Amino acid sequence: MALYLIGDIQGCDGPLQRLLDTIGFSPSRDTLVVLGDLVNRGPDSLAVLRRLMALGTSAHCLLGNHDLHLLAVAQSVRPAHRSDTLDGILAAPDRGALLDWVRQRPLALQVRGWLLVHAGVLPQWSTEQTLTLADEVSRLLRSAEGPDWLRSMYGNQPDRWDDGLHGPDRWRVVVNALTRLRFCNADGVMEFATKDSAGAAPPGFMPWFEVPGRRTADTPVAFGHWSTLGLLQRDRLLALDTGCVWGGCLSAARLRKPGSRHASGALDIVQVPCPQAQRPGG
Repeated sequence: MALYLIGDIQGCDGPLQRLLDTIGFSPSRDTLVVLGDLVNRGPDSLAVLRRLMALGTSAHCLLGNHDLHLLAVAQSVRPAHRSDTLDGILAAPDRGALLDWVRQRPLALQVRGWLLVHAGVLPQWSTEQTLTLADEVSRLLRSAEGPDWLRSMYGNQPDRWDDGLHGPDRWRVVVNALTRLRFCNADGVMEFATKDSAGAAPPGFMPWFEVPGRRTADTPVAFGHWSTLGLLQRDRLLALDTGCVWGGCLSAARLRKPGSRHASGALDIVQVPCPQAQRPGG
């Protein structure tokens, strides 16, 4: 049984089908994990959701910032952006089932020793704390209070983690770190204005995975979200957003089995081209 990680799809259903065909994906044999941003900006977000839902337990999908945006727009707590491509989902006869499926997706997973998130992990968080906090917010989103909480989800403050945070401030920091983070400073203060490559860090800031003393440094981490970073493979680190919706590629990584000599590395990287040429964004 093969396990594949797939980077940001963002509504690009054609490339997703070509990628699954290229890797010879079999739902009866294989498993895939999509690292968030299933929808938006690409031409067919509705088809992406229906394809992934049809894979059942063979597909595990994380929530990304665009997926949360879909839930917020559907609840009329966030206006649609002019570049959104969510109308097909919002007008679908099975809209309720689609949105409920999205709402049930986790914010983080650990699979075969890998910590999987959409965007990043704050340097103060251990792997266990990351998973616990992600589950805390996931349970909130799935609860009766979830739609109301979406109203307070947005904002850049607080911009750092504190164990004493509670309520909306606590959950907002968790969501921002797991679905929006690119740069932070050595104290874990998050910076959200910069969307360029790792070399464009503002003064005093650095990519979250380069913070000295990061508590997840010994855990293999895979993430998406950062299209201007592109494919990045380091020891215990894998970035898989290769900018499909911006005219790049859609990428999959086949992970090594537990106990293999280099278990923290990806066995294969497979890419298919994506013809879309949108303006780069978050």
